[in-house]
Amino acid sequence: MNKSEIPDYQNGLKDLRNNLSNMLPADALKVFDTDAEALQKMHSSILRLSVGDKAPNFTLSNAVNESVTLYDVLKDRRVVLTFYRGTWCPYCNLILAQYQQILSQIKESGANLIAISPQTPDESLNIKEKNELEFEVLSDNNNIVSRQYTTIFKYGQKPLATMSELGYDYDSFYADDSRELPIPATFIIEQNGIISFAKSEGGDYRNRVEALEIITSLKK
Repeated sequence: MNKSEIPDYQNGLKDLRNNLSNMLPADALKVFDTDAEALQKMHSSILRLSVGDKAPNFTLSNAVNESVTLYDVLKDRRVVLTFYRGTWCPYCNLILAQYQQILSQIKESGANLIAISPQTPDESLNIKEKNELEFEVLSDNNNIVSRQYTTIFKYGQKPLATMSELGYDYDSFYADDSRELPIPATFIIEQNGIISFAKSEGGDYRNRVEALEIITSLKK
């Protein structure tokens, strides 16, 4: 896969936005967009860890309830670690599907890809199957791991109510009732546990770290 074949999130986002404008009532889409814009203004310093920091170890359950420990994975390969919100989030589905497209390049660069959300393992399995993901998708109940890496926020009442009106039972995706979510962020962790890449596109969850940035950083 050459550079021109690496998926471009912003291009994918344009198509997604067109689809959402056709699928969702305009007032519902406006609620979600207003929420994203408010989060962007509210959260200016997202990352809890920077390049050069030691990545905290963790053990979490994957989509089939097996335990995955970061430092065990690092014994064999470095890790691309990405935090997302949930199966119900169209932007999460888009970026994880694009990361799947570059998985072979990630592996060729000596790394494994791991995605983390506060969802239940059942929902992790759901998003894996829906997007045919071949990398680990881990469940971080209560955002215990996520809050060590990125900012956690409480999902607003307006978007929650709008999700309910659209037929989505938000709470069914999670094992707790905190309604807290991670702001999306992506890290590259070297085999010695040191972070070599750390980025979030901000509180506006509609924006995500491009696949090309990950590949470029891995090849440095």
